[in-house]
Amino acid sequence: MGEHQHARQAERTLRATETPIVDGLPDFPGILTAMMISADLATPLRLLADALLVKPFPGSTLTRPERELIATAVSAGNDCFYCMDTHAAFADALLQREGVGADRSRGLVDEVKDGRLTGLAERTRQLIRIALIVRSSGRKLAGRHIAAARSSGASNADVQLTILIASAFCMYNRIVDGFRARTPSDPTAFGERAQQIASYGYADPRITAVPTAASCVPAMSYLSLA
Repeated sequence: MGEHQHARQAERTLRATETPIVDGLPDFPGILTAMMISADLATPLRLLADALLVKPFPGSTLTRPERELIATAVSAGNDCFYCMDTHAAFADALLQREGVGADRSRGLVDEVKDGRLTGLAERTRQLIRIALIVRSSGRKLAGRHIAAARSSGASNADVQLTILIASAFCMYNRIVDGFRARTPSDPTAFGERAQQIASYGYADPRITAVPTAASCVPAMSYLSLA
């Protein structure tokens, strides 16, 4: 583990000791906190994730692992450890299902979490760069960034979807960290949920796994509110 990863793990461990700063929240980790407040929140949040990360998007060539890597990169840029680790685990599971070896898959995911994109295809790199610019400020996105993505093989729909994912994950990240929602100290806590998401997407009633950690006490499905 490199120096940057050691620093990341120290911060992750610290965050696992935090408790929510907003009173009256359900005692669940991450975005599940918001979803457990009300089914009226859970349904659109799950459906939005499905639309952006799972369902076909007209004209887009982005694969499910690529979409998850974009979500991971934006969450890492926002220092939202829960969303970063969650979607990194989902990307890893999906990459392995596509035949990428475990070591290679985890190496790619770790690069994205660390802000290094050297192992990715040029098209994916250019799209993640667009996502990170949008994460900082949509107004900073310029025509030259779009042109670079197009030159690398990205379609107009790929750029559109990238901007949508980046924008949505800024919202998800702000919800999680604004609440100080519980964050597992171990990234492997998302393994079971990653396999379910890889199989079913986000809005399927078979998604029952909750990230496991000492700080994440309840072990039940948020879909009980659906």
